[in-house]
Amino acid sequence: MKIVIKQILFILCALLMTPITLLYFVFALILKKDAVLASYSQFLSILPGKLGVYLRVGFYRFSLTHCSPNAVISFMVLFSQADTEIAEGVYLGAQCNIGRCSIGKNTLLGSGVHIMSGKGQHNFDNLNVPIKDQGGVFAKISIGENCWLGNGAMIMANIGDGCIVGAGAVVINDIPAHSIVAGNPAKVIKSRLA
Repeated sequence: MKIVIKQILFILCALLMTPITLLYFVFALILKKDAVLASYSQFLSILPGKLGVYLRVGFYRFSLTHCSPNAVISFMVLFSQADTEIAEGVYLGAQCNIGRCSIGKNTLLGSGVHIMSGKGQHNFDNLNVPIKDQGGVFAKISIGENCWLGNGAMIMANIGDGCIVGAGAVVINDIPAHSIVAGNPAKVIKSRLA
C-alpha cells in the first residue's frame, strides 16, 4: 500500500510541475539548456521537506537525460548539466552539486558531495589568456551501482560498482569496483571483496 501511495504522490507532483517544466523547455529552446537548468535547479533546491523532494523529482524526470521517479533529491541539491542520469533508488544528500554524470542504482551520496564534469573543465596552459577564456572539456562521470559517497567528497573520475568513498575524499583517478577509497587524492585503502 505504501508503494502505491508513493507512486500516486510522484504522479501528482509531476502533474503539479507541468507548467514549470513546459516553461523550462521553452526557455531551453531560446537560451543555453544547461544555463536554464542551473537556474531552475537553484529555484527548486529551496523547496523544503518531503513535498520538495517529490516536486524536484517531478521536474527532473523530464529535464534530465534520466531521473527515476523514486530517486531522493534533497534540499539545496544543484544540477549544472542536463546530460545527467539518476537511476532508481539513488539518494542525493543535502547541498550536493551535480555535474554531467550517470549515477547507478541504489547509490547514496552524503551531504555536500560534488560531482564535477571531469577534471578537464578548465584549461590553464596559456599564461597570456585568462583562465576563464581558455575553455575546457566536460566529461560525463560514471558512478556505479550500490555505492556510498561520504559527505563532502569531490568526484572528478569514474567510480565502479559497490565502492565506498570516504568523507572529504578527492577522486581524481578512476576507482575499480568494490573499492574503499579515502584521502586527497583518493587512494584505494581496501577492497570489499577481500
